[in-house]
Amino acid sequence: MSETALLVALNLTGRSAKRAPASAAFQDDTRITAEESLEELAALASTAGAAVAGQWIQTRPRPDAATFIGSGKVEELKTQVQFHEATVVIFDQELSPTQHRNLERILDTKILDRTQLILDIFARRARTREGQLQVELAQLNYLLPRLTGQGASMSRLGGGIGTRGPGETKLETDRRRIHQRIQAIEHDLDRVRGGRTTQRRQRQAVPLATLALVGYTNAGKSTLFNRLTGAGVLADAKMFATLDPTVRQIRLPSKRQVLVSDTVGFIRNLPTTLVRAFRATLEEVVEAELLLHVVDASSPAAASHTAHVMATLQEIGAGETPQILVLNKADLLTGELDAQAVARRILGDPEHDPAGAVAISARSGVGFDRLLAKIDETLSLDPLEACVFRFPVGEGAPLHVLHEFARVTAKRYDGEFVEVKAMTPVSIRRRLEAYIAQPAKPAKKKRSPARRRLVRVP
Repeated sequence: MSETALLVALNLTGRSAKRAPASAAFQDDTRITAEESLEELAALASTAGAAVAGQWIQTRPRPDAATFIGSGKVEELKTQVQFHEATVVIFDQELSPTQHRNLERILDTKILDRTQLILDIFARRARTREGQLQVELAQLNYLLPRLTGQGASMSRLGGGIGTRGPGETKLETDRRRIHQRIQAIEHDLDRVRGGRTTQRRQRQAVPLATLALVGYTNAGKSTLFNRLTGAGVLADAKMFATLDPTVRQIRLPSKRQVLVSDTVGFIRNLPTTLVRAFRATLEEVVEAELLLHVVDASSPAAASHTAHVMATLQEIGAGETPQILVLNKADLLTGELDAQAVARRILGDPEHDPAGAVAISARSGVGFDRLLAKIDETLSLDPLEACVFRFPVGEGAPLHVLHEFARVTAKRYDGEFVEVKAMTPVSIRRRLEAYIAQPAKPAKKKRSPARRRLVRVP
């Protein structure tokens, strides 16, 4: 049974808006407005299974310390809760423990903020043991500072006046259990990270480049991943349809083989607890040789979405990794498509020349040839070289390897040998080095034997 939700956002005005934290939705031109942010919150609520009955934006010079939106707005909201029989009220910004407690008491219904909603969606989407551990760790880190009570003053374990008593309080017991559980989860995730490191070393032993799909949630990454690899990853219009990372192998036009990793989508105000908890997953992004930054080019908020993804990549240490800007859903754009012009508009830099931008449609497959060619051109790992090989006619195995992993451009039979020209990855060139045709040395001219000087003996 779906819950009935009311959504509330706060739009700051005046000096408070300028001093607001960088995660606020209502600041500079690269950030989306409060209305757009509330629409995104509605999509998140729908993904979590809630039916949105109403949305409200409260404009204030600063947040109210007690109720976030002010006592008058809270009373008005209470009437709406009763009218719609709402079971949950969701706030677009993060609430303090005091604000959360006061709102829950006055409205007499469940209160969630944006962070709690995202955590709930992640908990629903996690399928692997690793994903479930990461979500639980984020939830516990979020819950820990929100446990209420008198804190240290309630302890009965110390000495002195007022400290004698029955022992630990329930609050202290809860905190201790949460700390113990956090330590246990971090230990398990360290083992997961160690396993990932071992797998990465094994992959690196064979020179296969790794590509990572990154982008704002619901940009079409999973549809693109399925189109590239033929995998059956869930591709849904809902946010965070893919949570657990998936790695598949693809072959480029040059016949180089590379690994492609589909990762969790980013979002504005992605909770820092989630960024920390998903460090093991995000290592796939950090270690990738090339990032395919997927952007929904048809979205009015494409510029702000791209800016938030760039900021998150910088935060996790992947800001300097080479990128290809993949303009997805280009078939929904009207008029003649100019990928470079669209990219300049999205990046907000008219002077920039986004040579790495490629316009595609992951659903229909339009532009995929250009995308694969751009990947081939951009990848620096295992670059291609023009080579000439000379194989004995009877040795088919090395010739098969060349056809399998390189792009053969010419072939010529010469007696007991076959001469093959191919654009070859460096790793395959090293593997077949014994068969590389040596350039023929110019024949030395035979010098006629020197005439002997006849010496007349007197």
